[in-house]
Amino acid sequence: MPARPIARAYFAAQAVAGAAWWLAVWTVPAVRDATLGGLDPLLVALGDLPCFVLASAFAASGLRWAVWIVVPWTCAIATGMALYATITGLAGWGALLMLGAGGGTVLAGVALRLGRLPSERLLVGPFAPREAQRASAGSQLARTAAQTAVFWGCFLLVIPLGIAAVEARWGLRLPIGAVDEPVRAAGVVAGAALLVAASALGTWSAHAMATRGEGTPLPAATARRLVVSGPYRWVRNPMAIAGIAQGVAVGLLLGSWLVVLYALAGSLLWNRAIRPHEEADLAARFGAEFAAYAARVACWAPRRPGAVARAARSS
Repeated sequence: MPARPIARAYFAAQAVAGAAWWLAVWTVPAVRDATLGGLDPLLVALGDLPCFVLASAFAASGLRWAVWIVVPWTCAIATGMALYATITGLAGWGALLMLGAGGGTVLAGVALRLGRLPSERLLVGPFAPREAQRASAGSQLARTAAQTAVFWGCFLLVIPLGIAAVEARWGLRLPIGAVDEPVRAAGVVAGAALLVAASALGTWSAHAMATRGEGTPLPAATARRLVVSGPYRWVRNPMAIAGIAQGVAVGLLLGSWLVVLYALAGSLLWNRAIRPHEEADLAARFGAEFAAYAARVACWAPRRPGAVARAARSS
């Protein structure tokens, strides 16, 4: 489906949701307290109704100038709500909802203006695909280990700890009631087991990339040879699977539903915005070899033997 109809549908849904939220703010005190805290609803409504609800409706009707109202307003309110919730510990749900609306509004605004999402602009710096230079297997393993330490430290430690701290400060932890302790203990056990298994898969995949692909997992030094062995025999993206599972595991260990959501959202971003460009690069460099491999091996889940045989015959 083209990007502009999807963007217009998003703005329409946002206008309806915004109107429904304001109705709940005026009629349900619990909603007002959870989303606005001590802020004056009337003062917020004076700006939000025209600049968020009405501007979203105008954007949904195809009036592109409305994007220049709703996008800056939503981003400004999201930033302000995040600061307010962090300073006071109030209105955390309002801050979270506005941050989500801010991200969605930016994406929908870009899609409405350009007719597409320029996801190729994400492929910069270490994410820009470049073939690794020739080096020994030991050198590639050392580079891979360094990359792994940096990425695991950033995406599995620093960012999740920050998210968990915000979740606690904003009062977003979900109450589980009398079963809190047993559920928490079960989450820790499940998270630890999943983290060990996912880390093993990620390490195995990185080793195969370095020793058999003559490269590293990072696109900036991507493999010189197509890797079809090791865990790549069963799925095309074992490192992505490992990373997603690791993120979910860290969320379980921290008892943070927002960290779990962060991991799942990252998987959607990678699958929709990054993977198509990576596979286009592989197709350009390896041609028929990659086409046959992609026909034989699925992206996320191993195929049944019968399906593999049929794919092999068709390729």
